[in-house]
Amino acid sequence: MSLRVDQLVAGHGKVPVVRGLDLEVESGKVLALLGPNGAGKTTVMLTLAGLLPRLGGSVSVNGQVLPSGNPGKTNSSGVVLVPDNRALFGGLTVAETLTLSQRKGGVTADQIRDLFPALTKRWKVKAGALSGGEQQMLAVARALVQKPAVLLIDEMSMGLAPVIVEGLLPIVRDIADSTGTAVILVEQHVALALEVADEAVVLVHGEVTLRRSADTLTADSEELRQAYFGKAAQPAR
Repeated sequence: MSLRVDQLVAGHGKVPVVRGLDLEVESGKVLALLGPNGAGKTTVMLTLAGLLPRLGGSVSVNGQVLPSGNPGKTNSSGVVLVPDNRALFGGLTVAETLTLSQRKGGVTADQIRDLFPALTKRWKVKAGALSGGEQQMLAVARALVQKPAVLLIDEMSMGLAPVIVEGLLPIVRDIADSTGTAVILVEQHVALALEVADEAVVLVHGEVTLRRSADTLTADSEELRQAYFGKAAQPAR
């Protein structure tokens, strides 16, 4: 088991946004964290990354309980966040970004080129001059060279055309399969997210309304629709 979240209470200041969240993600698996806008998905991601202190509950990686609100120690414990704004330094080239972020044992430059062939021709181009899709590739690549045990990807498709998203999201599956990284993916393109995920959790108003395998939800879109739009919470099965 790579990541375990027990009874997480998360929010801003002392105001809880997410209550009693339980998650488990094993190595090499992808969990899609879904839900409407304002459901608390980004709050969960920021809290797991240590950028927001927990208001309750615990988070552990490989049995090690992580400190609350300490992004440095959380990152060094193997939890790496790809934020929705990508947070790149526009003046650094692709090569410089990856070199500065590289951690011993992380994905190598050659592996990055294999995962993201489009970056090969842009290796010496500054991040600020990349297209939106290329910037998202670089943001994920920067996370991978840090040797994540748990990779948190918040809205990979933010600001990108659907055709670009269709090409990017399958890479998430490749990452989990080839590196054994546990991945939590927040994504608004639900159908595409389910194609690459093993399991999905729907969060509405800070509470889990549905927890199913991705295959089950792909086959039963009505259950997913009901979870989004206010039917009674569905128990895990």
